[in-house]
Amino acid sequence: MNAATPSRTPRPFPSPWRIIRRWLAAAPIDDPVDRRNAPMLQVVLIVIGCVPPLMWLYRIAISALPWRPDETASLVMSLSLTTMAWISLAMIRHGRFRAAARLLLGVAALLMVLSYAASGLTAQAYEQPIQVVWIVVAGLVLGRRALWWMYGWLIVAFAVGLATDMRTGKIAAASVVDEVIGATITAVLFLLISIVIDRAVAALRESLNEANQRGNELARVNQRLEAEITEHGRVREQLVHAQKVEAVGRLASGVAHDFNNLLGLMLGYAQRGRKSRDPDELRQALDGMESAARRAAAITQNLLNFSRNDATRIEVFDAARAMRDMEPMLLQLFDPGIRMHIDVVGSDALPVAFDPAQFALVALNIAANANQAMTGGGRFDIQVRPHEAAVDIVFTDTGPGIAADLRERIFEPFFTTKPNGQGTGLGLAVAANLVRNAGGDISAEDTAEGARFLVRLPRATAA
Repeated sequence: MNAATPSRTPRPFPSPWRIIRRWLAAAPIDDPVDRRNAPMLQVVLIVIGCVPPLMWLYRIAISALPWRPDETASLVMSLSLTTMAWISLAMIRHGRFRAAARLLLGVAALLMVLSYAASGLTAQAYEQPIQVVWIVVAGLVLGRRALWWMYGWLIVAFAVGLATDMRTGKIAAASVVDEVIGATITAVLFLLISIVIDRAVAALRESLNEANQRGNELARVNQRLEAEITEHGRVREQLVHAQKVEAVGRLASGVAHDFNNLLGLMLGYAQRGRKSRDPDELRQALDGMESAARRAAAITQNLLNFSRNDATRIEVFDAARAMRDMEPMLLQLFDPGIRMHIDVVGSDALPVAFDPAQFALVALNIAANANQAMTGGGRFDIQVRPHEAAVDIVFTDTGPGIAADLRERIFEPFFTTKPNGQGTGLGLAVAANLVRNAGGDISAEDTAEGARFLVRLPRATAA
């Protein structure tokens, strides 16, 4: 039996209306307002391009009414407008939206005047409601100036039509005043419509301008915030590097002590090899010198790696193993009268996601704080233990402890209880910032023997 192949869900075929909407909105127009108006104007153009030819086809091929001489001029003007509609549609599809709208409205205004001149005002009574469309299109698409130009051409067409009716005798001399009053009322109605459209378009444009200004202001604020965040990150990296340099300065005395021991050891091996004539003893002396030199190189390399101004690199590593690897560096930090012990609870790995150099900086800053507190010697213990979905690292010293009124402020930047010139007040603040940026938490408490710092980091997936 063949294995069943995974079924693929068929993609639903888009509806015709959705296809039409996508096509109408796909014109390459830069201006956002024109891009929104383009679908509406294209629909108008398609209607103008399709409906009049179908109506004239019905009139010529199907209707039984006799052909009137004035219908020929109407046919020519209608098909001219239809042709301009398809030309304008093609221009919109090529991104020339405003030029297409101007061409369409210009041709419409010209044909409107010619139509009134040919048939008169009274013959256009049923066409006047349709002519409102040109005023609406002019106002919405091209703005206020085009709206009032279109209204002016409409008044010109009314005057030309009225003159035609008077010349051809369609209006009796006694009813000329009535016709003029009727045309004036119609013109006033069109004026009211134009005013409403004008104010609506102006309000929409003003609202759009205000929205654009707010959007631009928000964009500038966003850029400013991004610049501030970038600058904050840069300053933070510099502060971390400065704390590394300060920690290296604290380690200097311990490093010098270890280097003196290693140099003394190498000198001892060198003197032993110089005095000895036994090849085996000479080989042992050289091996001892090489071992001491490798230890010195390891101390130097650790310091160089720690003090480098590298960008933050989050890695997943075992917190217990990292703490044990730091034991030689921590021992160099303490005064001779201070003993240190590292304890790991359990045998499972305790992975955390942290920058290794910043992890070391947190431990060094807490240890340096404890070293300065235990002026007469003491004990510094580190315990690494699991805690539910986290890893706890507990630092305990036998110093004087932390007063209750200081416990909430010790993680504040530049807060220090040391005399001037003996501390910057940034060590614990930087440690707290690094821990919290990694999703962890740090707290301090007073104990019967001294102070305790608890660093809790979320446990990561083992690398």
